[in-house]
Amino acid sequence: MESLAKVLKEHPFLEGLEQRHIDFITGCGSNVVFKKDEFLFREGDEANHFYFIRHGKIIIETYIPQKGPIAIQTRETGDVTGWSWLIPPYRWHFDARAVELTRAIALDGKCLRGKMDEDHELGYELMRRFARLMAQRLEATRMQLFDVYGGNTKE
Repeated sequence: MESLAKVLKEHPFLEGLEQRHIDFITGCGSNVVFKKDEFLFREGDEANHFYFIRHGKIIIETYIPQKGPIAIQTRETGDVTGWSWLIPPYRWHFDARAVELTRAIALDGKCLRGKMDEDHELGYELMRRFARLMAQRLEATRMQLFDVYGGNTKE
């Protein structure tokens, strides 16, 4: 069985991070399992975790009145999901639901925010990595909207 520290150190999202920072992050982590159709988080709830998906698949969705839940994006093995823990007021903006048995490492956002306050170098590195991730996700959503609306979008 692999240790959390080893799994996190080998994850591309944390590539190049100093071992002391990996150790800090590991102290905030735990293994979690989500059954099919179980929610990782719900829109509007307090956001105190983010997840490294080790195995499985989740769907990010939002609820549209008169339409029901609408899929926005999918996260699979190797992906990182959840950034709302990082930005006040620390509330989820979407739902995330396992579409199959999913194993992940959950990182406690409150714990990590405290460690980032103590070690500004770690804070900078994580903010930089999450900013890149958020920009990629925003661009993917923009392309999805472009496909849905056939190029009739405006900035």
